[in-house]
Amino acid sequence: MKKAIVYGASGLVGSYILETLLNNANYEQVIIVVRAALNIQHTKLKTIIGDYNSLTEVVKGIPVDEVFIALGTTQKKTPDKKLYYQIDHDYPVLAAKLAKENGAKAVFLVSAIGANAKSSIFYTKMKGETEQDIINLNLDHTHIFRPSMILGDRKESRPLEKVFIGIFKLINPLFMGGMNKYKGIEAAHIAKAMVNSASQLNEKVKILHWEEMTHLLK
Repeated sequence: MKKAIVYGASGLVGSYILETLLNNANYEQVIIVVRAALNIQHTKLKTIIGDYNSLTEVVKGIPVDEVFIALGTTQKKTPDKKLYYQIDHDYPVLAAKLAKENGAKAVFLVSAIGANAKSSIFYTKMKGETEQDIINLNLDHTHIFRPSMILGDRKESRPLEKVFIGIFKLINPLFMGGMNKYKGIEAAHIAKAMVNSASQLNEKVKILHWEEMTHLLK
């Protein structure tokens, strides 16, 4: 029986990760770190109230086997690039580092398609640097999930994103062969793929796009 810690449990993908872990018999405890308590009751759930600034203290000495990270914001929500970088890079890297110190052997990270630390584009460079810095922590297993358009209904209003989701649902069948990785994927499927991949830890570092994630749903 394993213990997992989840970051981003209040978000779209993170909420599905939490639900999937709570319903998985392989886990005896699921810990979430959130800024405010979620309206969820479960015998396996442990809630820790904290944020980036308090993280080192609030998770100190809490043993875990795995860490699931689905943290992120948007430019519209966080126009300050320094704060944006803290949320999308610094926080995930710190979360993985502290989890390793608390015994975690595996980290599962939601990243983004096109992530590249050498990119000249702020977003893709940031995502690439996040991936690389987490890989450099040298956990036994690092699984990085790179979805294209994430499909699903978010709690907050994102009108433009809803338009793109509608478009992706129409054009998804057009992406074939090497273009498969650009297909949109349901948030619930990303979460399920992440949890299922935790039972298939064969590689030290694994990058998963649409096709690899879809295979994990079978």
